[in-house]
Amino acid sequence: MNEKPIILAVDDEPEVSRAIARDLREAYGERYRVVRAESPLAAMETLTDLRFRNDTVALLLADQRMPEMTGVEFLEQASKLFPLAKRVLLTAYADTDAAIRAINRVRLDYYLMKPWHPPQANLYPVLDDLLDDWSAGNKPVFRGVQVIDHRWSPLGHELREFLTRNHVPYRWLDIETDTEAAQLLALLPEAERAACYVPRQTVLPLVILADGSRLARPDTTALATRLGLATHGGVPVYDLVIVGGGPAGLAAAVYGASEGLKSAIVEMEAPGGQAGTSSRIENYLGFPVGLSGADLSRRAVAQARRFGADLILTQKVTGLRVQLPYKFVTLSDGTEVGCRALVVASGVQYRRLDAPASTPSPAWGCSMARPPPKPASARTAT
Repeated sequence: MNEKPIILAVDDEPEVSRAIARDLREAYGERYRVVRAESPLAAMETLTDLRFRNDTVALLLADQRMPEMTGVEFLEQASKLFPLAKRVLLTAYADTDAAIRAINRVRLDYYLMKPWHPPQANLYPVLDDLLDDWSAGNKPVFRGVQVIDHRWSPLGHELREFLTRNHVPYRWLDIETDTEAAQLLALLPEAERAACYVPRQTVLPLVILADGSRLARPDTTALATRLGLATHGGVPVYDLVIVGGGPAGLAAAVYGASEGLKSAIVEMEAPGGQAGTSSRIENYLGFPVGLSGADLSRRAVAQARRFGADLILTQKVTGLRVQLPYKFVTLSDGTEVGCRALVVASGVQYRRLDAPASTPSPAWGCSMARPPPKPASARTAT
């Protein structure tokens, strides 16, 4: 992903569009990414994609006379997506009155007369001032995964926990309180937008990836695949396969891989196991002052990968068969992974009482069991 701020220029005349893009790249190509469009509608599609990717637009430069919409109308719509971008209008002499009226209408920063040659005298000084002013007030934006959901969503909590435990930076937008979430949903194509709202709970959470693509109600396997996390083995047969990615499984992978064994960990949720959720671990060997579970898992995963171990995520081992001299474990997606040696480090799983859930009392928020009334024949006379 390109992290340079963007200068977007739109002009419906191809020769003029190429010329302005050439001049912009010559002066600002090292610090900015110059994007050009030959129609306002194409430019709006580009800006929508940039908004989903959470890119930064520093400058919008539009020609006034275009058939689909005027430059002023384009800048008015574009400023809703990127309100902090500087706005410049290219005009002919006859359009100066329209440009002056647009100063208040779209908060136009400047209008330039065509032709602008030589750019060193008629273009660059103006844009230098505008870009310097923009840079002074610009704040870095978050670049990464965005999750749009409501706070009570079980799947949303599952996805956010998965991202957190796999050390994937993300930003959560609450559909109930965050205005930006509603703005992003409004930018969706009509089919996607209708699916998100009717009914909303059937499609949310909506995950927006760093490249601007979207996933509606993905499971952790689909999300891991799109993030580039491995969900399948890299080779058909390993020297060593470890079932479970807790501290014991990660240690086995480090020791095996460091001795030259082609090793893989199969983990259903996230590396670190239950220890990975601990806020503080003070009894782990080698860390006398303690460390968090997340830090422990991050260090262990980095160490295992440095020695060449593979990490197969979101897969559960559902079966085992032996065909000497190999063992084959069956994963939850139906595929098999072969190995010469198998280590089972599946950790602990809490048993739960097989008891039906009780209905909360409207008054107290919990069930209040009352003994059944005695039959009339058993009541005590007074």
